[in-house]
Amino acid sequence: MRVRDWDDIVEDVVSSSGDPDDWRAVAGDRASGVGEDLYLGHPAEGVFHLKTYAKNPYEVRGVGTQVARKVDDGLADFLPTDDEAGGRFAVQQPVDDENDAEQKAGELEQVVQAHADAPTTPDAFFEDVMDALDSPAFGPMDYDPYDRPDPVEGLAEEFPDADELLDAELDDLVDEDDVGRGFQ
Repeated sequence: MRVRDWDDIVEDVVSSSGDPDDWRAVAGDRASGVGEDLYLGHPAEGVFHLKTYAKNPYEVRGVGTQVARKVDDGLADFLPTDDEAGGRFAVQQPVDDENDAEQKAGELEQVVQAHADAPTTPDAFFEDVMDALDSPAFGPMDYDPYDRPDPVEGLAEEFPDADELLDAELDDLVDEDDVGRGFQ
């Protein structure tokens, strides 16, 4: 298992070849210490575990690793489906240049207008917006900013060595930053 900076893990997600709308996420408070646990899963890309904390309002620090190469039946039970998700998440990339920004803005305007003119659902609107923005990863998310959802606990129990190692690495970052607690 290779522990890396959390940005590197997100870059792996961005550059993955899997369908962008097949990603699933679950997140919540860390069991001990400051910060949050986040698991991102994709049937063909695997499961990634990130531990992060807000050093200040402008900077998030963290570590992560890939804990599984694919999502099998046992792991799929921990990740939300469209029907049961309490929220949505998306990973975005910045636009390349002014022309790219104008093109995406035009596509986004068309999507918003189409949904304004016809009956729609929040899920359909979200998916169409993510497609217009060419999001590399998006999907349902189970997230609790104040607690630790059962699926986060279950995944931590499924991968105890990774959880312990990432906890130690994140604690080292917090100590190195001389913060003592995260920014809230």
